Amino acid sequence: MPKTLRSPRQQRLIELLVAHRKNAGMSQAALATALGRYQSVIAAMESGSRRIDAIELIDIADAVGFDIHELIDALRATPSAAP
Repeated sequence: MPKTLRSPRQQRLIELLVAHRKNAGMSQAALATALGRYQSVIAAMESGSRRIDAIELIDIADAVGFDIHELIDALRATPSAAP
């Protein structure tokens, strides 16, 4: 399976993370502060130019306040490759 930053699941992950952050009323800067990162790192994640590792995903879920299991279930429902 080729690795890509533009796979359907990667794009869905970004959509979900942005939606959760916005629903929590958090800016990229606020999330960056909560994670001890720069805002540019969050922007790179949300633009799809930087992958998110598992530990970062857990930290983002904790900082934003969403259930990571629900996020994973939504990703599993997304096709892994474009039709």
